[in-house]
Amino acid sequence: MLQTKQKGFTLIELLVVIAIIGILAGIVMVSLGGARANARDARRQADMRQFSTAMEMCYDDAACGAGNDAYIASATLPTVIGTFMPAVPDDPQAGLDYGWVCNIAGVAPCPAATNSQDYCAYAILEGGDTATTIQAIFAGPGGVREKAVADADNNRVPDAGEITLAVCE
Repeated sequence: MLQTKQKGFTLIELLVVIAIIGILAGIVMVSLGGARANARDARRQADMRQFSTAMEMCYDDAACGAGNDAYIASATLPTVIGTFMPAVPDDPQAGLDYGWVCNIAGVAPCPAATNSQDYCAYAILEGGDTATTIQAIFAGPGGVREKAVADADNNRVPDAGEITLAVCE
């Protein structure tokens, strides 16, 4: 009697292929994690350039001068630069806000009543941290720059006094 060989894959062969695909997918996902963080940091840098441009336009137009607190989050930035940047962007990572510091004393009014162009918007970046510092990008009168700032309690959130105009320069 002649037996015909059935065509197809065995269960073991299919499971091996699925396992290999799963391992490769895991490797790809891990490698893309860094790319996502870099993309969020690039967006933060672009947002800081927008803040800087909007503030410079505000000062050029002499429209800046509304009183605000020394540190304000994204939700209240439109009161300062509303006509020059009507849609203030949020940090691309949920739960984080961009920060804002103004005038040398760090107190209202902000921008400074003397129209001295003292301001600093900043965003915390995702890479380059150490035990006592965090990497941040700053936008101020001198342009946009990246640098490490103190983070004494290592909570990745700047506390009062850790971000000042002097740090921003």
